Amino acid sequence: MNSELIWVLSLLAVAVLLFATGKMRMDAVALLVIVAFVLSGTLSLSEAFSGFSDPNVILIAALFIIGDGLVRTGVATKMGSWLVDVAGSSETKMLVLLMVTVAGLGAFMSSTGVVAIFIPVVLSVSMRMKISPSRLMMPLSFAGLISGMMTLVATPPNLVINSELLREGLEGFQFFSVTPIGLAVLVLGILYMLVARFALKGLGEEAG
Repeated sequence: MNSELIWVLSLLAVAVLLFATGKMRMDAVALLVIVAFVLSGTLSLSEAFSGFSDPNVILIAALFIIGDGLVRTGVATKMGSWLVDVAGSSETKMLVLLMVTVAGLGAFMSSTGVVAIFIPVVLSVSMRMKISPSRLMMPLSFAGLISGMMTLVATPPNLVINSELLREGLEGFQFFSVTPIGLAVLVLGILYMLVARFALKGLGEEAG
């Protein structure tokens, strides 16, 4: 095996280990890996930092800032409270509104952040309705995943693929090019979870 490949894989393994343990800040780990590549001669200085000029990287960073802004200003929390008020004591209405709201927010901000915001909401609603949390937690997870299909900026892979298409001289995606597919998958996901929730009830009781 090529020694350079072994070096790259070793650095990747160390980075993953540091990310998993959390003993160092993630941004510090990422910068240390970049420095290691430069010092070892694997990458030149310009190659190592070329990603910072990539519009996709800037856009992804901007999306995280927008997402954090929605959390800090209380917009996301208010949407969670609105969800509880509108759904009332109806589990079916709660499931549908939860998945639509999470998929809608996740289309413009980090789906991980959206799911994290709604976890306490779901737990609170589950206790109030006296149902297994898994009957709403799994729909929450599904909606977060489906949100990546809603817009071009919903998930980084969409932006990467669009960038590669443009780099090859091909036509890229429009902002809402994937939205029809995402909406169709969301509807199917809601219908599936409305049926699957009864199985999730049994799983939740067995786990308890």
